[in-house]
Amino acid sequence: MNYHSTRGKDRGISFDNVLLTGLARDGGLFLPEQWPTFSKADLITLIGLPYHQLAIRVMEPFLNGTICESDFIDIVTETYAEFDHIAVAPLKQLGNNDWLLELFHGPTLSFKDYALQLLGRLFDYFLIKRCQRVTIVGATSGDTGSASIEACKNRTSINVIIIHPKGRISEVQRRQMTTVIASNIHNIALDGTFDDCQDIVKAMLNDQMFREQLHLSVVNSINWTRIMAQIVYYFAAGLALGAPHVPISFAVPTGNFGNVYAAFVARRMGLPISQLIVGSNSNDILTRFFETGKMSINAVIPTLSPSMDIQISSNFERYLFYLFNEDGKRVLDFMMKFRQERQFEVSEITKTTISNLFQGYRLSDKETIEIMYKLYQETGELIDPHSAIGVAAGRRANRCSKITPMIALATAHAAKFPDVVEVATGVRPILPKRLNDLFNLHEQYEVLPNDLEIVKDYVKQVSEVKI
Repeated sequence: MNYHSTRGKDRGISFDNVLLTGLARDGGLFLPEQWPTFSKADLITLIGLPYHQLAIRVMEPFLNGTICESDFIDIVTETYAEFDHIAVAPLKQLGNNDWLLELFHGPTLSFKDYALQLLGRLFDYFLIKRCQRVTIVGATSGDTGSASIEACKNRTSINVIIIHPKGRISEVQRRQMTTVIASNIHNIALDGTFDDCQDIVKAMLNDQMFREQLHLSVVNSINWTRIMAQIVYYFAAGLALGAPHVPISFAVPTGNFGNVYAAFVARRMGLPISQLIVGSNSNDILTRFFETGKMSINAVIPTLSPSMDIQISSNFERYLFYLFNEDGKRVLDFMMKFRQERQFEVSEITKTTISNLFQGYRLSDKETIEIMYKLYQETGELIDPHSAIGVAAGRRANRCSKITPMIALATAHAAKFPDVVEVATGVRPILPKRLNDLFNLHEQYEVLPNDLEIVKDYVKQVSEVKI
């Protein structure tokens, strides 16, 4: 299995090159040229496997022999041994056919750990094998940055530069990044939004000379390996609740579309998913698209769920490639138009195809607080504002069947957003013991303006690659 770009030019790319380059040179996103599929009989053989063994079985078809089996087994086993729950991604019942998939048991208390802890190890494996070094640049709306830094700190073959929007993430999220003092870790607080951070990263990658001189790569969800690893927890949850014998549905809080796209891929691979519910905050570009078939960019609004304060959902391009029957030129034309006109619209037939699987729901900050309080009163569970949006979206959904389990994704630990949780419930969540000293540690980061050339100059300065 090799990979191609959503924009049609880059083809026949091996898994290791997809991992290390991140973004295709034509500006598109990588996807497999063929999709591995699991029959009902195949899925039955996966029931009851420990998480790391399930992960190996689900991800191995995507590697196409670029890593030997025993090495991959060791890497995956080591990755998930560091998570603090024996189930790795445990399920908790909230009500009748309502479930919560807890994805905050990794080192940085976020669902991003499930992919990035693996990604860091795979980067190291291939770079050491090639005697190479890369400079990773990443944009974060909060959790990707800390998970990337934790996965890559002190690795000899990786230099890491993470850009976050200044003042638009929680203090816990910021400190999880800026208190990691390592020679290969660098943080930028950009005077702008997450979309601005993401645009700067893409612009650096699209500058081919700059990219090649600094050996740039990315850890954002535009890197296919992130999606590949996230597919696993959908399989784990679905198989635990009756698949392949019964269908399941998921409610996913998302802004960049990467997490819910992984669910779409799991469905394409054979997991019987009947509905995908997308939860948005006031930055509701995805919800508006599912309602109207029109995607349009508005100004980013700061909310209590800052990781979803996004108006450009980069991973949507991968789904667009599917909707357009894998016509890369059509995808390119649409994306160019979207950037120029800040909007596009799909046909009624395409809109019907989308609505057969996806629904979108938005929550205001007030409604987010209300569902956090309601859930605490009903179950005693403290959940963060992003997870609360997922739960609420699942409860609001027009379900195709009342007996189908609805699994909402808990994407972050409540203690990452203690102020919001305390306002909603009256209870202040406590960080795990391993993070007890987080607020006593020294922070180190650079504040930079939203200026591509200034950011590029900084990246040059901190990169260990000589130009």
